[in-house]
Amino acid sequence: MTTTKQPLSHLDWLESEAIYILREVAGQCSNPVLLFSGGKDSLCILRLAEKAFRPGKFPFPLMHIDTGHNYQEVLDFRDQRAAELGERLIVRSVEDSMKRGTVVLKSPDEPRNKHQSVTLLEAIEEFGFDCCIGGARRDEEKARAKERIMSFRDEFGQWDPKNQRPELWNLYNARSHKGENIRAFPISNWTEMDVWQYIERENLGLPSIYFSHQRDIIMRGGAMMPANVPLANGEIINQPKAGEEVINMQVRFRTVGDITCTAPVLSDADNVSKIVIETATTTITERGATRLDDQTSDASMEQRKKEGYF
Repeated sequence: MTTTKQPLSHLDWLESEAIYILREVAGQCSNPVLLFSGGKDSLCILRLAEKAFRPGKFPFPLMHIDTGHNYQEVLDFRDQRAAELGERLIVRSVEDSMKRGTVVLKSPDEPRNKHQSVTLLEAIEEFGFDCCIGGARRDEEKARAKERIMSFRDEFGQWDPKNQRPELWNLYNARSHKGENIRAFPISNWTEMDVWQYIERENLGLPSIYFSHQRDIIMRGGAMMPANVPLANGEIINQPKAGEEVINMQVRFRTVGDITCTAPVLSDADNVSKIVIETATTTITERGATRLDDQTSDASMEQRKKEGYF
């Protein structure tokens, strides 16, 4: 009796490539770490790591660089997922760098996203990590579009787009000297649509703010911003300024990050299937619609990456 093999879907090919990259990191690097924020991209990488290394433990810990202004729903989900997997979670905070004086804000309400670079580099030095696995994708932003899957960073944590290693025939070089660092991006070739289709296929859980919900909103700088958001320490941020009107709207978040620079979008998509349809019809990129820190200049992301950003 002959059996007919089912052809691999595009998600199967992407999954296979990502698992191969994760195993290359584990094989070539002596002390890697997986950057895990609780967001949708890093949740996909967690599932890929399960498929790459289970039933054994992951050959790397998980780490999150917390700005201190992250959504509590996402932080709670981060902790819950790490506990379910039984994996070690390291958390380092921009606020700790502020206390040390290595991060100095221009004003109390300055977005802290770019300052994560300093805290990340401090954590890399503290633990001696030689590779950080991240969930960046080439479709997100043009600086990421020209970055290698194994992205080399020098001894200062800096990325030089003109000094990257060739990656021919899917051969990846993750070797580095002491003090240097590799940033590995297993889902670099995925799109936002691929991520949501994979989440749907794998039935992955997500923080609630990815789905449509009612939220108080203010308009600031031409974008919708969440208003009066409570933090774990009891502080309320994004309070309306003079002349700003608070409006309750039905929104969701396409990406999650620092509260002060991550904008929601109008949406009635309250499940993954609806989000897949919504993603297929949108004409605005994920970060272009929601990340205000990418809109300060045409080269804002590239400049941050040269300074050590993810």
